[in-house]
Amino acid sequence: MTSQHLIPPLNFGMIEEDLYRSGQPNELNFPFLEKLGLKTVVWLAPEEPNQRFLDFVDDQDIHLYHLGVVSSMNAWDPITEEVVQEASELILTPQNYPMIVMCNLGRHRTGTIVGCLRKLQRWNLTSIFEEYRRYAGPKVRVLNEQFIELFDTDLVRVPIDHPKWL
Repeated sequence: MTSQHLIPPLNFGMIEEDLYRSGQPNELNFPFLEKLGLKTVVWLAPEEPNQRFLDFVDDQDIHLYHLGVVSSMNAWDPITEEVVQEASELILTPQNYPMIVMCNLGRHRTGTIVGCLRKLQRWNLTSIFEEYRRYAGPKVRVLNEQFIELFDTDLVRVPIDHPKWL
């Protein structure tokens, strides 16, 4: 009998039940992701995910939404309101669960989306920034924190059948 090691992707974390975050996975992470039974991947980086990950998503019949192409090609630019709105619509649709939100390293773009989601959940800014900084490490981007602080949650349409955690 062989035991298989389950290795989560870089910066993996649970946002809420059946809602996860991470950086781009590699082949070592695929068995772990398979155990999650994902239905949806929200990919936030401007470039395409690597081909092995695209093959994994296809093999597992996971729906991939590539939202990063809408945003700037400069990695230092904050994510746009349009991307946050589109990602929020996907996140607030329970039929998409289990779901993972990811970008290359799972830090800045993913962290900004999660921060705006936390604001929608009425978390206080101190807690939102603490969570953002936990994943960003020493590479915190003040522009992302400013974006989260100024993000207007009224821009997000909350569906009637939204997840129970909202």
